[in-house]
Amino acid sequence: MNRYQRYFLAIIPIAMLMTLAQPAFATAVELSVEDSIALALKNNYDIKYAKSAREKSYWAMKEAKKNKGISIDFTHTDQRYNTPPAETGTSAYEYTTNFDNQIALTLPLYSGGKLENQIKQAKLDLKVAELDVEAAKQQLKLTVVTEYLTVLEYLNEVRVNQETVKNYEEHLKQVKDKFDLGLVAKTDVLSSQVDLASSQDNLVKAKNNYTNAVAALNNAIGLPHATEVTLKDEFAYEKYPKTLEECLQYAVEHRPELIQYEAKIASANYDVDIAKSGRRPTVNLTAEQDWYDSHLIGSKNSNWLLKLTTSINVFDTGLTNSNVKQAQHNVDMVLDKAGQQRDTILLNVREYYLSMHEAEKRIDSNKVSVEYAEESLMIQKARYEVGIGTNLDLRDAVLSLDSAKKDYIQALYDYNTNKVKLEQAMGLPVQ
Repeated sequence: MNRYQRYFLAIIPIAMLMTLAQPAFATAVELSVEDSIALALKNNYDIKYAKSAREKSYWAMKEAKKNKGISIDFTHTDQRYNTPPAETGTSAYEYTTNFDNQIALTLPLYSGGKLENQIKQAKLDLKVAELDVEAAKQQLKLTVVTEYLTVLEYLNEVRVNQETVKNYEEHLKQVKDKFDLGLVAKTDVLSSQVDLASSQDNLVKAKNNYTNAVAALNNAIGLPHATEVTLKDEFAYEKYPKTLEECLQYAVEHRPELIQYEAKIASANYDVDIAKSGRRPTVNLTAEQDWYDSHLIGSKNSNWLLKLTTSINVFDTGLTNSNVKQAQHNVDMVLDKAGQQRDTILLNVREYYLSMHEAEKRIDSNKVSVEYAEESLMIQKARYEVGIGTNLDLRDAVLSLDSAKKDYIQALYDYNTNKVKLEQAMGLPVQ
């Protein structure tokens, strides 16, 4: 056995021990809602894309500004050509070698408003891109908080199902004991077994829903899907301080998409003026300095040129007019889209606000229902134990408690999800 084989055999058990020991060191990641949002803002691809798009718009604005500035070009030309006898008046070709160096300076003095409006448009595009980042953050917060709340919902549902299974197990034991003493019929045992099996089935489903919800949350915040998480926060209920009218007004003033449309409308109007620039003259200043020689590098002879060029389109078969008409109709299209977006956003604000308050009312009523159901179950257990209650009454009490707790969880979930949807619809900034 050579040295490399010995090294290989020594590494194998070490690698196996590290592989076997790895799960023992794995711990669940503790997450609050704020932790989850922070991770998502750091890892989410939509945010990264929006930020890159903003940087692209920034440099597009820089480009638009440079188009109105001075441009300087240097050109070096090496050429050799011949002149035929017919042109030289001799019987042979003449050969010429020329090396030329030229520096040309160009400055657009007036573009008919085209370059100036393109700069204004580029600034508006940058503003839209910056608002895209903010809108992406708000949408991401909505996604993350909703996923977090969904994990909480299924976690609480698992707990309720576990309690229900436990209640049915305890009841089945009581029924079997009574059946062994000949106090109840076999049908009581069978019906209790069916209830237990059904509750176990619901528990399995709830656990699977919880696992899938955790994977969805991990996906939203940029963690591996199989990462175990421990949630720091529980369902909370805090009365929302704003009125519906205040929420609607806030959305009009702060929703990024509505502010974007203001910029898009202004940009569309600039398009009209850019199209009209085809009817206006353009003025350009050109300055050139040239050096040329028959020997490399071509610097012996020198000449310069200063030129002011004014041009105007006299006739273009109606092309400019067509461009103007297209731009004007585009303004109308953007205005229509802006109105549609505004109506949709305000409708969403109204729906989420009213749904939040509807869930708020259910929280109170379902909390009372849970208290009544817990008391009813306790009474039915005592009645059944002393033989004055029926099997059906106790089974119904267990089922009623299960239903009341799940309704309470659902009300809390609906309240909190509608609250975060409302905040996104209003355009609340993400800190």
